[in-house]
Amino acid sequence: MHRIDEAFAAVKRRHFLPKTKRALSFADAPLSIGYGQTNSQPYTVRLLLEWLDPRPGEKVQDIGSGSGWTTALLAHLVGSQGYVHAVEKVPELVQFGRENCQKAGIKNATFYQAGDELGLPDKAPFDRILVSAAADKLPGRLLEQLAAPGRLVVPVQNDVYVVDKNASGRVSKTSHGGFAFVPLR
Repeated sequence: MHRIDEAFAAVKRRHFLPKTKRALSFADAPLSIGYGQTNSQPYTVRLLLEWLDPRPGEKVQDIGSGSGWTTALLAHLVGSQGYVHAVEKVPELVQFGRENCQKAGIKNATFYQAGDELGLPDKAPFDRILVSAAADKLPGRLLEQLAAPGRLVVPVQNDVYVVDKNASGRVSKTSHGGFAFVPLR
């Protein structure tokens, strides 16, 4: 079984949804979690995780952590030797995500209230950074927080960019079109 399939089997989406949405957990659609935010479509989450390619033992930043589902999937993928730093703007969702991960037994993730600065520069560098909200342009501040080598996956308007930084700090990127995300604020 593929590592991402194992993570999806171990981390059930329904446990990361408001009670009123749990019956819809198998729908391949984004679901509202309140505050103008969504729990992303599973198909999209799978693609983001495939492109991010988190490995056991890595340090990951998860920006726009919402309900904590992607954080929990990442925590499973990096294993007990890895760690996930989850960042969310909406205070109620920081608490919701934290509680959901605690109930799921996730021990290798910490949730942070987003501040005025994008990401967590004081916790950098990160081996992988996943952003689950659309930026207007490629966020240079996140590239600064990325280890060399490292990978950033970030929606920019309606495209998802996969940005690689090699060991010498050189950056290359590819993009995949046709996506819609809530805006990165």
